[in-house]
Amino acid sequence: MSSVHTVQKVMSQLNPAEMSGTVMAVLDIARPAMESMQRRWPSSGRGLELIDMNREWPGNENGFSAVSRQAGLVFNRLLRPNTDMAMDFHTGTTGLDASAFHIGDMSIPDVKTMMMLFPVPQIWDNAAYPGLLHNAYVDAGIPCFTPEIGAARRLDLDLIPIFIEGTMNVFKHYGVIPGKVGRTAADANVYIGKSAFPVLLTHGGFIELFVKLNDKVTPGQRVAVQRNAFGEVVAEYTSPVNGQIGGLRSEATSEPGNVLMFILSSGAPVPGAAPYAE
Repeated sequence: MSSVHTVQKVMSQLNPAEMSGTVMAVLDIARPAMESMQRRWPSSGRGLELIDMNREWPGNENGFSAVSRQAGLVFNRLLRPNTDMAMDFHTGTTGLDASAFHIGDMSIPDVKTMMMLFPVPQIWDNAAYPGLLHNAYVDAGIPCFTPEIGAARRLDLDLIPIFIEGTMNVFKHYGVIPGKVGRTAADANVYIGKSAFPVLLTHGGFIELFVKLNDKVTPGQRVAVQRNAFGEVVAEYTSPVNGQIGGLRSEATSEPGNVLMFILSSGAPVPGAAPYAE
C-alpha cells in the first residue's frame, strides 16, 4: 500500500507544462494479488497454485500460467518499449517490519546514481533473485532498481515522504523537471550491504526481540529468544554476521522455518551463515 500511495503522490506533483520527457506510472499489474492483499495470485492452469509475479519477469506471452502470460504481455507491450530508466516500488514481505531500503546492482552507473539520490538508510547492492522486474529491465539494457517502502499491508506515512523526495530527486537530476536536488543517501548516512543474511526460527513459540530496525549487530550477538506457553526459553538466536538489521518479524508468535530477521551485511559472513534467498 505504501508503494502505491508513493506513486500516486509523485504523479500528483508533476506539471506536464514544466516537464521534459515522459513519466509513466503503472499500478495494479497483479490484480488478483492486489484484491487478496498478498503478493501471490492464484492460478488454476496446472491445478491450484499460488504464484508470485515478481519471480516471473520478463514473463512469457505463451507461458504455462496466467501469471507468466500477464507478465509477458505487460513487459513486452507496455514496460520495455516505453522505458529508458525505471523504479520498481515494493514493500517488504508480509510478517516482517522492514527498513526503508533499496535493492539494486550498483555496478550499473545509472542504477547507482538513482539509488543514491534517495535519503534512505540502507541499500542492498545486489541483483537479488531471478525473475524480479528490475532484473528483467536490466537484462533488456534498461537501468532499474527496487525501492522497498517499509512493511507490507500498511500505509506508512512516515516512510512515504522519503521515497517521494528521492523520486523527485531522480527527475531533477536527469532534467525531467526543474529544481534543486534535495536530501540524498549521503545525508541519511546510508549503509550499503552486499548480502542479506536471515536468522531462521528453529522452534514455535513467543518471540522476544532484543534489536530494532537499523541497529548494528556483530557475530554471536544475542538478538532474540523464543518461549513456549509456560514461559520457558526454547530457543535463543544470535547474529551470524556484522551488519545492520533490515527486517524483523512483526508477529509475536511464529512457527519453525520462518524468517525471524534479516541482516544486511557488507563484510564476510562467519562460517555456516547462509545468504537470504527467498
